[in-house]
Amino acid sequence: MKITVLGLGNMGLPMSQRLCASGHSISVWNRSPGKADSLAALGATVHLQASLAVKSADIVVSMLESGPVVEDVLFNQGVAEAMKPGALLIDMASIKPREARDHAARLGALGIAHLDAPVSGGVAGAEDGKLVIMVGGKAADFERAQPVFAHFGRATHVGPHGSGQLTKLANQMIVGITIGAVAEALLFTQRGGADMAKVKEAITGGFADSRILQVHGQRMVERDFAPRARMSIQLKDMRNALATAQEIGFAAPVTALFEKLYADGIEHGLSDLDHAGLFVELANRNGMQ
Repeated sequence: MKITVLGLGNMGLPMSQRLCASGHSISVWNRSPGKADSLAALGATVHLQASLAVKSADIVVSMLESGPVVEDVLFNQGVAEAMKPGALLIDMASIKPREARDHAARLGALGIAHLDAPVSGGVAGAEDGKLVIMVGGKAADFERAQPVFAHFGRATHVGPHGSGQLTKLANQMIVGITIGAVAEALLFTQRGGADMAKVKEAITGGFADSRILQVHGQRMVERDFAPRARMSIQLKDMRNALATAQEIGFAAPVTALFEKLYADGIEHGLSDLDHAGLFVELANRNGMQ
């Protein structure tokens, strides 16, 4: 099978590395060509133009930055026109559901199949092949994509076009809100005189335990806010969730509150911190270091 990957950022690069070990024919493209050099050593064919990278591909995996970037690469840089009829585009970026549905319709008119398949699990999940993949589109295309998904992690078909993105937004709502809950609770205990690290240890295994408590809570204890997923990306996801909620007539007051908190943190200079850096915004509001 001939597979092309478009976008070699923090996620796309390790995902491409895993595909290079799959035995399939792999082509890659990235806006910054230098990021592809390491993949050439693994057997991938590096292209300087996205449209040339997809010409003979059976499946194209897109891991780009945002909905507008995906649209630009697909429809302005000639990728959609260059793909052969019957090929499958798997868009694994996190974009708005309506954008995914629009892309699917426009590609379908050209005879190209589409899946929206955003992921959760971060860079570590991409490196280890343990991503959670949320997939919207036709069931037959989902089955066709299984040989690719198998290299990335666990994929679940959640409904028609746009449903994968809707599920990712739900995931990000839970992540962003829970980070805030953990940060506020740990700061509350510190202000009251308790040891934050011991508080985290004490509630581990109870009803308040979660992966967010274990991973992001530990970052808060250690004051380690080196960016894995940035505050700015979390804010983008919260705003996409609110925009989608408005489109479908759904009130999301909790998400709206946390959108404001992340926005305030970014306004106060925290944009490039890990999204666990909401802890810093809440600490500053309480005059705490």
